[in-house]
Formats: sequence, C-alpha cells, structure tokens
Amino acid sequence: MSDNIEKDEFSGTQTTGHEWDGIKELDTPMPRWWLWTMYATIIWSIGYWVVMPAWPLVTDYTKGMFGYSSRGVLEQELAAAVDAHSVDRAALVTMELSNVKSDPQTYQFALSGGKSAFAVNCSQCHGSGAQGAAGFPNLNDDDWLWGGSVDQIYETIKYGIRSDHEDTRVGDMPAFLDDELLEKDQINDVADYVLSLSQSGQSAEAVARGKEVYMENCASCHGENAKGLREFGAPNLTDAIWFYGGDKATIVRTISKGRANVMPAWEGRLDDVTIRQMTLFVHSLGGGE
Repeated sequence: MSDNIEKDEFSGTQTTGHEWDGIKELDTPMPRWWLWTMYATIIWSIGYWVVMPAWPLVTDYTKGMFGYSSRGVLEQELAAAVDAHSVDRAALVTMELSNVKSDPQTYQFALSGGKSAFAVNCSQCHGSGAQGAAGFPNLNDDDWLWGGSVDQIYETIKYGIRSDHEDTRVGDMPAFLDDELLEKDQINDVADYVLSLSQSGQSAEAVARGKEVYMENCASCHGENAKGLREFGAPNLTDAIWFYGGDKATIVRTISKGRANVMPAWEGRLDDVTIRQMTLFVHSLGGGE
C-alpha cells in the first residue's frame, strides 16, 4: 500500500489519487481549530435541543426545558401594548365622537391608530393617500355622498354601503336603459343636461329635453337643483367632481346600466375602538364637516 502513496512534489502533501486535466487533488487535512469549532457546534446543538423548542412532533413540538415560545412572547407584548392604551381606549369609547378633538391625548391616540387601521383595511380601495379612484370616493375633499360629519362617517364605516349588515346604507342608481325606463335618445339628452350643470358646450335643445327627463326621473334622488340628496347617497351633479368619470360616454353608461358599488360593514370585523379611530382619521383628512 505504501508504494501507491503519492505526494505532491511542491508541497509534499499526499494526494487523493484524483486527477483532472493534469491537476491532482491534495489530501490536505482540516485545521485543528476548524475541527474543534465543528465539534463545539455539535455539542451546542445538542444542548439547544434540550433547553429550547426544537423538534416537531405529530400534533405538537418539543417544549424544551426553558419552555420558551415566540408566540407566547408576542402575545405578552400585545397584551402589554393594549394595557398601556387602556385609558385611551376607554376614553375613546365613552366620549362623543364630536368631542374627542377637544382631548388632545385621546385625539392623537385615535389618529395614530386610525392611520394604521386605514392602511390595513381601507387603502386597497381608497388608495394609500385616501385619494380614491374611479368608483372609490376621494376622502380628502369635501364632497360626501352620505355626509361628512364624524357621526355620519362613523355610521358609514360601521354599517357599510349596500353591505350584508341589516343597518347598511342603501341607495340604488337604476339602470334606466337595461330596465327599459328610458330610451337611448332620452339618456343622451339627460347626459347633456348633467354635463351642462358644470361645463359648457352642450346643445341647448338637447339640454332642454334632458332637463325635462331629469325632472321626471332623477330629481327625486339628486334633487331638483341636482345638488344631490345624502339620505340616498345621490351625488351632487353640479360640482364637476365625478365618482365614475365625467365624460359623456361614462355618464351615459352610468345612466344606462346603473351603479351599485359595495362598501363592507366593518362592525363585527373590527372592534368599536378601531372603527372610531378610522372615523376620526378619515374626518381629519381635510374634508370632514
């Protein structure tokens, strides 16, 4: 066997006998410090298995001698956070929403929590800056379908719009063409009339005809002055602020097909403190009444 041992002529190290393209592999042993470090980590791992949760079982896991649980630590931290704000939470629940702003500590607590809750639950539809999008209201302006006081906003968030809650806000925009309530020509005339309320350039004849149709079919919800009626969630048609879009094609489609967007009711999904926080945050965005 010793006759087959080959050593590298430059380093004097024994080779393994493997060779690739004239390059021979040396059988260089690991440094002692590296081996001792590896042995130490093996011993450490065995000790870790004993004292800490480590091995999964069929329905549970080994608890370890220390009984540590990251889930348990998180639950303790959350409980401590809730307890730390218990006074503010109690104050927010018992105070009238319209009076919270007069208590700086409770109001700041509401705004901070409301901002976080809005980002998690509302920004997907209303946008991260609450700027809204087509079919989703801008919450920064002073144009409100159902009212912009803190109490009205609270009711909207709590019960939703056309949601499955028994106290939800309900206001339907009929599909005047699909339901054969109006003819296409009449809908075009109404669209021209609606456009004339906030911009010029429409045919005077079409506007006159559209106004007549409007008074017979639309004024009961949007009002004779077209300023909208909040009890129905009917928008103001005179301010050039459009929910779905203000071009004629979109207005014709709205009148023809109707609109019935849904906002979920947050009661039952979020606790009342969180709903109140979101209410005050939305009210603070600039358009609250």
